[in-house]
Amino acid sequence: MEDNRNVDETTEETPRTPFEEFLYHQRRALEETGKALEALLPEGFRTHGSQASKEFARGFRVLVDAAMQELRKARKGGDESEADEPPISTTGKTKVKVEVE
Repeated sequence: MEDNRNVDETTEETPRTPFEEFLYHQRRALEETGKALEALLPEGFRTHGSQASKEFARGFRVLVDAAMQELRKARKGGDESEADEPPISTTGKTKVKVEVE
């Protein structure tokens, strides 16, 4: 019987350095772990889980877009009022002298 590992390893480019070889094996291990976990879960779970992830991301996209729109409104409204009026002084036109005991 032929060893299938040799066939799998020859389809990939042979790593050149020990670190590249390490990364190659880690990537393969992650791929196989993903396949093992996928085999444990029923098809319906994977389908609904995928849809739930997409809806979760869409919900956050709507939230972030709304927040950005509100920030733009606030910035636009703030720019107009600042251009029309001088900044408000907290002490008025005269300086206040404070005595400390």
